[in-house]
Amino acid sequence: MIQTKLFNKYLAFLLILSLFQSQFVLASNEIIKDELVEATLKGKNLEIEKYKKPYYKDDLNEFLEYVESPAVKDPFIENEDVYYLKTVKAPSTNINTKIENEDVKGLKYEQINVPKTVGNVDFEETFGVLGHLDIVPLGEGWTKDPLKVTLENGYIFGRGVMDDKGPALAGYYALKMIRDLNIPLKKRVMLITGCDEESGMECMKYYVDHAEVPQMGFVPDANFPVIYGEKGGLHVGLVSSDATVIKKLHAGSRPNIVIGKADVTVDVMSYQQEDLFKFYCATQGVKGNIKRGEEGVTLHIDGAFAHAAMPYNGVNAAVLLLNFIGEAYNDQLSKDLYFLLKDWMGKPVGIEKDGLYMSFLTMNTGIVNMENNETDILIDIRYPNDTNGDEIMAKFDEACANLTSDIKAENRGDSKPLFVDPDSRLVKDLMSVYQKYTGDTFSCPITIGGGTYARKFKNFVSYGPELPNEVIETDAFVGGCHQRDEGIKLDNLLQAICIYADAIVTLCS
Repeated sequence: MIQTKLFNKYLAFLLILSLFQSQFVLASNEIIKDELVEATLKGKNLEIEKYKKPYYKDDLNEFLEYVESPAVKDPFIENEDVYYLKTVKAPSTNINTKIENEDVKGLKYEQINVPKTVGNVDFEETFGVLGHLDIVPLGEGWTKDPLKVTLENGYIFGRGVMDDKGPALAGYYALKMIRDLNIPLKKRVMLITGCDEESGMECMKYYVDHAEVPQMGFVPDANFPVIYGEKGGLHVGLVSSDATVIKKLHAGSRPNIVIGKADVTVDVMSYQQEDLFKFYCATQGVKGNIKRGEEGVTLHIDGAFAHAAMPYNGVNAAVLLLNFIGEAYNDQLSKDLYFLLKDWMGKPVGIEKDGLYMSFLTMNTGIVNMENNETDILIDIRYPNDTNGDEIMAKFDEACANLTSDIKAENRGDSKPLFVDPDSRLVKDLMSVYQKYTGDTFSCPITIGGGTYARKFKNFVSYGPELPNEVIETDAFVGGCHQRDEGIKLDNLLQAICIYADAIVTLCS
């Protein structure tokens, strides 16, 4: 029995599904149908002969019903990690899982029972599949309802269909497929899902301290073919009490998202400064507007949202506003902050690094709070394994010491890089399965700047579902992770189920 209580600092939501040979413990929504695919067993590998596509077309909303749950932390509730999830009912009597809404405090996690009598418990070797059910904030600009699953031209859309509710459910169906085909395994297999991946992974930290950790496995929460390395993740806070012309600037909701929209309020603005702002927006290739009101003058800029692992794909609206205020109002604090934040590789700070395996360091300004001459900024840094958090913080201290403004840098969390030997059996077998189903013999194992649950366990890697060099086969915009109109090709998700099933069989036989 694994039992947890409601935490003040964070809420851990973990569903554990165990596979012992042909017997299976289920814990999920009541959306599971008996039929998914028709498959045959050839040798020791799964080969899919036919997908039951009509099943998905007729029952897609049930298939991804939990996508409609806004499972995202409320950033406006202090000192609480809050999720809004619907009640989850277990379709099996083997596990009694009940999640209840509890006002604004979040969800009460009661218990998960894993009976000792399930299957052959003599197996000491374990294998894990890790997924997460939480999502980033919905964002703006959607052409479809982000909390409704939409099927259009062979693609499914909705916040979480790619990151990571859809792939997590693909892992479930992979296990179900193995169960239905009565394929014998020599390892215990667990599907573990959490609800704090996007905001610190506190749930997995709790799991590691209180439950059994699989000896190896994969995370369906990134890209194919195999991701054997993930950059380290460092959160740096910049704080200051220096005076500034900025009355109010609150922008960003997550450190792992490039700030796509931002507003700054100042007391006054001359017509010359107004013309300068229009010129500035034009030269930066962004849209902006000015509103005058009782609180003062508010300047708005529309930048471009992007994942913090790839800040070069976005345009940080808050950083642009700091630059304008610094120059147009000769505001020293804004100038110095912009100096520290302007380069996504961190060159002004001296932290730029091009790693041997993991490529270059990236830096994203994710949250900016400035009001009443109090400044607090949160930066998300993804660094290769050629450097470390202590070296980066030392560079920030040095850079801040050379500024006119009194700005202090704080270490607010450091997640070490993930690195698994690319020549290991885990990586090679996963590559082999991927190549068999896709025919892609050109793509190589890679490293990424993003972070997944894989970094919390030893001997784990990220594995799909996004395909390399994918060509969008629809005229509709298909957004990636953390973007508007997040979507994935349905056939690719179905294929991922088959790849995951075959990979589990290969590594657990």
